[in-house]
Amino acid sequence: MKNKTKEFADMTAGELGQQLDEKKKELFSMRLQQVSGQLENPLQIRAARRMIARIKTIMNQAAKAER
Repeated sequence: MKNKTKEFADMTAGELGQQLDEKKKELFSMRLQQVSGQLENPLQIRAARRMIARIKTIMNQAAKAER
């Protein structure tokens, strides 16, 4: 997971925004699959939520560094 965090830290604000949108769409899709009983691994939802949190954290840190 630390490698993913470093990858996100090197991205620009626009790229981070795109990644955030992509992960949110994935999470929405996983939730629909879970409700319909098609999701094989429910732990994927937790991993997606945590990845979204990581991206938001890096975006907030970058915003504070610019001030």
